[in-house]
Amino acid sequence: MNWQSDANEKFTAFAPTLERWYQRHKRDLPWRHTRDPYRIWLSEIILQQTRVAQGRPYYERFVEAFPTVADMARAEERELLRLWQGLGYYSRARNLHQTARYIADDLGGQFPDTYTKLLKLKGIGVYTAAAIASFAFGERVPVVDGNVYRVLARVFGIAEDITTTGARKTFAALAMRLIAFAEDPAEYNQAIMEFGAIQCTPVSPDCLLCPLQQQCRAFLTGQQHKLPVKAKKAPVKQRFFNYLVFRNGNQLAMRARTAKDIWLQLYDFYLIETDEPTEALRDLVVPTASESLVQTGAPARFPETGQQLLSHQRIDAKFWLIDVPDTQKNGLPEGLQWYTPEEIGRLPKPVLITAYLQQKFG
Repeated sequence: MNWQSDANEKFTAFAPTLERWYQRHKRDLPWRHTRDPYRIWLSEIILQQTRVAQGRPYYERFVEAFPTVADMARAEERELLRLWQGLGYYSRARNLHQTARYIADDLGGQFPDTYTKLLKLKGIGVYTAAAIASFAFGERVPVVDGNVYRVLARVFGIAEDITTTGARKTFAALAMRLIAFAEDPAEYNQAIMEFGAIQCTPVSPDCLLCPLQQQCRAFLTGQQHKLPVKAKKAPVKQRFFNYLVFRNGNQLAMRARTAKDIWLQLYDFYLIETDEPTEALRDLVVPTASESLVQTGAPARFPETGQQLLSHQRIDAKFWLIDVPDTQKNGLPEGLQWYTPEEIGRLPKPVLITAYLQQKFG
């Protein structure tokens, strides 16, 4: 038996039950007090791949720095990346900036007001378009994020792998059927996501006090921890970064990352990546462009170390501090530039680099 053959009353009661639950249990979050599509869009982009507790202060800082889409459009990309620092997935910030400029310059500052139009914007996919269309404009279109997949899979007993195209169609069809019975589509969408976030959680869901308990297939069959079905993640790639941290007086040499790789347009030091961890500076094959700086400089005997975990990568880093004499100061490899501590503080940097700077220089 599958959800398509369930009794109709199960569908008609689902949305109203969640809406009543939401009124009693919803968290007080700043983006729930506005219908401004700009601020709703900003919150949704920040909360992609980010927990609410972590994303909320970022949202508040962005709103303070850029109260309107026009303010964001006029900002420098470097400033956006600096404010975004620590959230990861930096392409989100770059897409924010490009879309803000498009809305301000090409659309006269007016946000598209339908799901179909929103989908045409850079960086806005099916979920985000549905969220903006629903929360800002009241359009009856369902949101389907990880929380929603989990709630629907458990309540309706759907054992399809949510990473597949077929499953996404199944869940989309079910979500569209359910929202038809919602009194307020915006509130219903908030309710089902909130329900998945704090009641029907991935681990240890609160089934005892669940208002959907007696219609939940997973609860009735003891399948809560098996649903939703999701394919295993790709293996994590191990990378070894060796940073040559050139210092002259109180200045450090840094550069913007321009290759199609992680941390695009963020600033780090001169990098030599190796296939295996390196124990000593002499073991590194130093490119000709920086060879004289290493030979004439005074390297620290032991490196500092750091690590950063990304979604599918683990970065193990070593930082070799090298004091460069004044006679070699102008011989930096292409792309590197000297920065004072104050200037470095204003540069957008990966968490790995920020942690090193704080650890080494305070």
